[in-house]
Order: sequence, then C-alpha cells, then structure tokens
Amino acid sequence: MKNRIISGVGAVALGALIALGPRFLFKVCSPTAHGFLRCHWSAQGEVGVGALIAVLGVGLLLFAETKVRLGLTIGAFFSGVIALCIPHALIGGCGMASMACRRVAFPALTVIGFVLLAGMAANAVYLIRKE
Repeated sequence: MKNRIISGVGAVALGALIALGPRFLFKVCSPTAHGFLRCHWSAQGEVGVGALIAVLGVGLLLFAETKVRLGLTIGAFFSGVIALCIPHALIGGCGMASMACRRVAFPALTVIGFVLLAGMAANAVYLIRKE
C-alpha cells in the first residue's frame, strides 16, 4: 500500500510538472512577430506527455494488482523517455543558449524527466521482486 501511494503520487506530481511547468513555472520563450518558436511546440508536446504520465500515476494509485501496476510503471517510464526526447531530440528549442527555454525550461524538464525515470525504474524493480 505504501509503495502504491508513493509511486502513484510521485508520478502524478511529476507528470503535472512536465505538463504545466513550461506554461506556468518555467516559461518558454514568448511568440515573436514571425510566430511561435520551436520551444513553444516543445512545451505543447510536453503538455500531452505530462498528462499521460499523470493519468498513469492515477492508475498506479487505483489498481492493486502487481502485474497491472508493473505495466503502468513501464508505460510511465517510456513516457518519461519521450518527455526527455521532445526538447532534446524531437522538436528542440531556440538556437541561442541565452533564451529562456534553454536557460530554465529545458534543464528543469531534464531534471524532472530523470527523476521520473529513476523512480519508475525503482518501482519496476520493486514490483518484479514482489511478484
């Protein structure tokens, strides 16, 4: 029960940070006269992936069966991989290192993503040993 609460609440919190962070906490660059920059679209992608991680975290809270929780954990792990890939490999951000997305938002998303990966990997190991 304790593991279920810790892993579920952790996944929901980290998913919410991934989804809402680039919009409210560590904002990406503002639109220019030419339209939105690449970092805006990275933030849009993170909203979807973060929401998915949060929903998987709710599943970790609701389901008690070990195999179901292991599947949700694996899904959250790979969603975290996608959350890391969006700003660094898939979409990217602004070209200048002095821009807000490169100074604040992407490093914060990277730290949150690695914390999520470590937590889900530890939860998977725990669930496999429990089974």
